[in-house]
Amino acid sequence: MEFPRLGHNLTSPMSPCEGMLKNLSLDAIQLCEREGNKSQDSSIVEMEELPVPQNIKISNITCDSFKICWDMEPRVKERITHYFIDLNKKENKNSNKFKHKDVPTKLVAKAVPLPMTVRGHWFLSPRTEYTVAVQTASKQTDGDYAVSEWSEIIEFTTADYSTVHLTQLLEKAEVIAGRMLRFSVFYRNQNKEYFDQAREVHGNRMLPAVKDNSGSHGSPISGKLEGLYFSCNTEFNTGKPPQDSPYGRTRFEIQAETLFNPKTNLYFGDFYCMYTAYHYVILVLAPQGSPGDDFCKARLQALDITNNHFLTCTVDEEAGDGALVFRHSQDVILEVIYTEPVDLALGTVAEISGHQLMSLSTVNAKKDPSCKTCNISVGR
Repeated sequence: MEFPRLGHNLTSPMSPCEGMLKNLSLDAIQLCEREGNKSQDSSIVEMEELPVPQNIKISNITCDSFKICWDMEPRVKERITHYFIDLNKKENKNSNKFKHKDVPTKLVAKAVPLPMTVRGHWFLSPRTEYTVAVQTASKQTDGDYAVSEWSEIIEFTTADYSTVHLTQLLEKAEVIAGRMLRFSVFYRNQNKEYFDQAREVHGNRMLPAVKDNSGSHGSPISGKLEGLYFSCNTEFNTGKPPQDSPYGRTRFEIQAETLFNPKTNLYFGDFYCMYTAYHYVILVLAPQGSPGDDFCKARLQALDITNNHFLTCTVDEEAGDGALVFRHSQDVILEVIYTEPVDLALGTVAEISGHQLMSLSTVNAKKDPSCKTCNISVGR
């Protein structure tokens, strides 16, 4: 296999590669299968004298980058011209055996002082386990490479989206949010048994549960934040909650002011779709100073409750009595997570007249990675 010469222009026609290895001069990117401990490439010559990287360390891990360094013998540093980095998703024993394997990625980088940064959203995804091994290499006059044996294999896991990435998602969601409609209640649908258990086992309370893995793969709240899902979207023609639901035919309704008021903080959590025209925005409501509020402050983008594109709480100036007015965005489906227990006595429980539309459930729903409306360029 012939490698491109040094200085080969990777930005055209391969423009996605620009900046892949920050602070590196990239020689080539090759995809290969590696079996055992040695390279199988016919153009690569084994040279025992080249040192095997030792004591590999991974640091500064983000959702789409990491730093890597290792120990090297000073006497042979000048002979090393390149590093080969073999990066693979860690095998999942529970994965579908009929699904295509992820293609291993070998990064060929010009030797630079360590540590070096590996960055690239097209081969690094958030919240994903990877393995990495390294070879040192010396480019020969004939264009071939002399290489060391592979190092030991190191495992690491990429991070969640940062607040910078969530801000990018927020800005995309704002574009399609649409106009604001008034509403008066939050509602939560479940089956009858759920509410029976809340009364009989949990002291008439609905208790927070850990959020599932629906939405963006890099969401910092999936599998971590505890809360209760509520809806607030209304039908355009009636201004009332719809009579159908994916989650059950028994509905708890509560006045909006009980959960959402000036003593509540509001956070943007996620923006996604499920291979349909519908887009979902996840918001978090957390009473000020609560554990949920502390969790969100460190991870999510806070919203002004009186002025944002999704969910607002304002004082009715015309009425003059201090009454609160609530509005939700029309063109996205809001999933509102309230971080504290809710007593059933604060609202009403009744059966809806519509149907349970299971196909619209978002429980553990996977985000469409091809949607240009709701994806950002740091994994999915």
